[in-house]
Amino acid sequence: MLVDGTLGFDPAGVVAQATEAEAAGYDGIWSAETSHDPFLPLVLAAEHTGRLQVGTGIAVAFARNPMTLAVTANDLQTMAQGRFMLGLGSQIKPHIEKRYSMTWSHPAPRMRELILAVRAIWASWADGSRLAFRGEYYRHTLMTPMFDPGPNPYGNPPVFLAAVGPLMTEVAGEVADGLLAHAFTTERYLREVTVPALDRGLAGGGRPRSEFQVSYPGMVVTGVDEEAFVKSAAATRKQLAFYGSTPAYRPVLELHGWGDLQTDLNALSKRGAWDEMALLIDDEMLDTFAVVGALDTIVAKVRARYEGLVDRFNVYAPSGISTERWAEVLVGFKD
Repeated sequence: MLVDGTLGFDPAGVVAQATEAEAAGYDGIWSAETSHDPFLPLVLAAEHTGRLQVGTGIAVAFARNPMTLAVTANDLQTMAQGRFMLGLGSQIKPHIEKRYSMTWSHPAPRMRELILAVRAIWASWADGSRLAFRGEYYRHTLMTPMFDPGPNPYGNPPVFLAAVGPLMTEVAGEVADGLLAHAFTTERYLREVTVPALDRGLAGGGRPRSEFQVSYPGMVVTGVDEEAFVKSAAATRKQLAFYGSTPAYRPVLELHGWGDLQTDLNALSKRGAWDEMALLIDDEMLDTFAVVGALDTIVAKVRARYEGLVDRFNVYAPSGISTERWAEVLVGFKD
């Protein structure tokens, strides 16, 4: 099982974060698209590391088009000397239409076509073939020499697709190289919903599971002492409450018989009652969504729950722990 970390949301300090992540023994590090661009920090991260894989987890696909994604990913793959991972996600309709002023329609089919279009553009650069992609949502039929960078010396970067529901998960299996599972996903949901959908997608794409990676940003509740543990648990309850209030994630709760909780959390979120929302996340739910335990037990618990189910486990160092001590913990993922 590979183990990854996450860059902070603020691009300041990226170099220090990336070099510390590599020193700690992480295999990869992901940059999220929140209040800052997800690609730019990875330029610095790649420049100042030599082994660490760097990826977007995620870049909002529908805020861009296949050509812009193909160009940016191709450049980062070169800068990172073959260590870049293009992680894409759809976001949700209000954000695409109201924040980005872009088109939202049929997200799963559109995402499938977007990834195929990116691959068609890369293929035209790699072998000099005529660019002739004509789809329902995207059309790319012009590529002149001035705008053709030629073959990437490191090959194309792997494409990871974020998915929660079965349809998008099937798309990931069919046309992507990896799946970015959502943090608001339980082991049971992965086994009973995600994996069967992924298998259908892989079958449709005619590829074996061995050529595909599942990356999972698992929640972990731990700490270097009791005070840190309590803070970690409280922060995780708030995060779970926030995710649980979102209608798109209701199926995960429904699988466990907690569907009505989503209604309650959503109502509280509209009132801004964030602290009250966290109180609804009981110990059973916390244990179901997160790996909970003392620092020296976490790796064993993660492996017991997710070994063979996910290929990459994304976890960040608990507050207050040194790079050296955390490196000792991460070694357990390699044994």
